[in-house]
Amino acid sequence: MKPFIKHLIKYLGLCAVSAVLCAACTQAVEETQQRAVQVKPSSGAVNEHVVEQEEVVSAADAAYASPRAAHKAMLLGGTHALPPQAIRMAVVPADRENYATVEDNGTRLVAESPVSTFSIDVDTGAYANVRRFLHRGSLPNQDAVRAEELINYFSYSYPAPESLRQPFSVTTEMAPTPWNQHTRLLHIGIKGYSQPAAALPAANLVFLVDVSGSMNSPDKLGLLKAALKMLSRQMRAEDKVAIAVYAGAAGVVLEPTAGNQTASIAAALDRLTAGGSTNGGAGIELAYNLAEQSFIKGGVNRVILVTDGDFNVGTTNFAALKQLVEAKRKTGIALTTLGFGTGNYNDHLMEQIADAGNGNYAYIDTLNEARKVLVEERAATLLTIAKDVKIQIEFNPAVVSEYRLIGYENRLLKREDFNNDKVDAGEIGAGHTVTALYEITLADSEAQRITPLRYGNTQPPQAGKQAELAFLRLRYKQPDEQRSRLIEQPLYRADIQDTLAATSDNYRFSAAVAAFAQLLRGGEHTGQFSYADVLALARGARGEDRFGYRGEFLQLVGLADSLAESPVNSSR
Repeated sequence: MKPFIKHLIKYLGLCAVSAVLCAACTQAVEETQQRAVQVKPSSGAVNEHVVEQEEVVSAADAAYASPRAAHKAMLLGGTHALPPQAIRMAVVPADRENYATVEDNGTRLVAESPVSTFSIDVDTGAYANVRRFLHRGSLPNQDAVRAEELINYFSYSYPAPESLRQPFSVTTEMAPTPWNQHTRLLHIGIKGYSQPAAALPAANLVFLVDVSGSMNSPDKLGLLKAALKMLSRQMRAEDKVAIAVYAGAAGVVLEPTAGNQTASIAAALDRLTAGGSTNGGAGIELAYNLAEQSFIKGGVNRVILVTDGDFNVGTTNFAALKQLVEAKRKTGIALTTLGFGTGNYNDHLMEQIADAGNGNYAYIDTLNEARKVLVEERAATLLTIAKDVKIQIEFNPAVVSEYRLIGYENRLLKREDFNNDKVDAGEIGAGHTVTALYEITLADSEAQRITPLRYGNTQPPQAGKQAELAFLRLRYKQPDEQRSRLIEQPLYRADIQDTLAATSDNYRFSAAVAAFAQLLRGGEHTGQFSYADVLALARGARGEDRFGYRGEFLQLVGLADSLAESPVNSSR
């Protein structure tokens, strides 16, 4: 037989074997899908569109904890393998995700604009979302990076307030800027008083769950079920839990139930399944009505909205949704948003709705993140200790010529808003820490970025005439009060440290995170400072890292460094 004929026969034989194997694989996948999810009608008072979902995959929840764990679970096979939907999770396109455009704060001339005013921010959603991008193998959308949310993702060991009469302490530090030897970095830290979880007042929580078709994936509905079960296990007999859902219409899945009825709460969550369009506005109204029915005077009253933010029917106008939530917050019921998923994620809506609802926003990409937000930081997430917290700094032109606030771009306030108690601002929870950083140029520095005006009184006075560098003012309201209280303290030039080595771990680590955020946003203000420099600075300031969050940050910096050097990301 000629060699050509032999090769042809061998080739045809291989094709036949491949066809058989492909058919077998296809049948196996179809059978796995049929076994993994069995849908059957629900019973009792549950809405007819809410059905029970039974999963054969017994270890799938554990695999949500991280991409590495998911990969390991898939490799294990058998009953520990993830369903096919989870395997497809990493390749969902991200081009429908919605982020508000963010323009970095510019450098301001003190002689022209000596006062800077902004609202605090305790949201952390941007950090977890950035982590999701990096774990997926790409640098994040620059508008997804909000520097203040990356910085405030971490807790800092600021001194606790001396008395509950003033619910938080204020700490400041100043030293050379790590990325610019000619400027100084002003670090402002706020620490709320801590409340042990066991001592929390009674809580009235309404879980408002998006069960629309867009939520039908393991990183959305599957993960949120596990997350809410985790929170429900922390509830007590004096607490109340209700569950409402929305898709094309809204309905009640669980009427207000005692918090220690863990099995009933878990069973209600297990009955949820996804399908249909998304009428978020109707769901929000229903959730607030439920919360009002079980309102606890002097307690925690909060709606927890869990969704990908893809509202597409009903009240879809963004301004109308904000107005709805702003009106409802006046009843004393706050709104927290927990974001899930990829592909069509609406970060802009999630952040702004939480702000309007006097709540906070977190993005849940893993079970570990759910534990951080809902268990470890439960008191901070649920219990507001001060509301409408505003910060204002007046810089002394005799000492400071320029300043730049890092982050907080969508939290800026007008100067007159500081004393106006009708202007809304951010809330701080029990044990929360809030950090803000200013890069400042001293008046005697030759590194000023802005040329003073030729005409007008914009030339700064001779430096050194006054001891005060700036004056810090902070306004806040007690949760049950409508009139704000004022805290004031001067900042002195003499307090500037000569070297970074003389500063605290809090200072150096927050500076490293700030540099990381700026690099992810293009590095306009960081000069030659690199990811390697961020890594070195953060590693030396890791300090106590009980839960490993700072260690994880080091890994993310390394990932970003590798991705920034790759051809795929070189055009950024």
